[in-house]
Amino acid sequence: MPAPAKKTSTKNEPAASASGRSDRLDARVLETLVGYNARRAWLIISSVFSERMAPYGLKQIDFSVLSLLAHNPGATSRQLCNTLEILPPNLVSLVATLDSRGLIERRPHPHDGRAVGLHLTSAGEALVRDAEQTVVQLEADASAQLTARERETLIKLLQKIYL
Repeated sequence: MPAPAKKTSTKNEPAASASGRSDRLDARVLETLVGYNARRAWLIISSVFSERMAPYGLKQIDFSVLSLLAHNPGATSRQLCNTLEILPPNLVSLVATLDSRGLIERRPHPHDGRAVGLHLTSAGEALVRDAEQTVVQLEADASAQLTARERETLIKLLQKIYL
């Protein structure tokens, strides 16, 4: 005798557990909130990011710094902190770690004698090139339910909140 087909729940219909109670709580109010929805999407993308960046030994902030340096050679720590909205003490240890891995190097800033410009090494350039390709693919995979136009619109709408 074949097993009865499992009933699958839709997004708005709570799934019943073996005890007959719903496993899904009524989240209708939360689902109307931008922050809640942004966080839920971030959790999915962040998980995939961590998994696919593990071979590179990169966390999200590491990737962000390396990508910014790839496209802005000689950027200063102050510029990185302002762009990524991170505190200088947090960046100091991150830069030291990337430097010890041979991915970045410090050079005197050409216009500000007090500042130091950060540059990718050849190893850093190779790593970020591969990592950026991986991130582009993981983002495409994570947002596969969106059309290209929907994805572009989502990005623009999110940027309206923080830019």
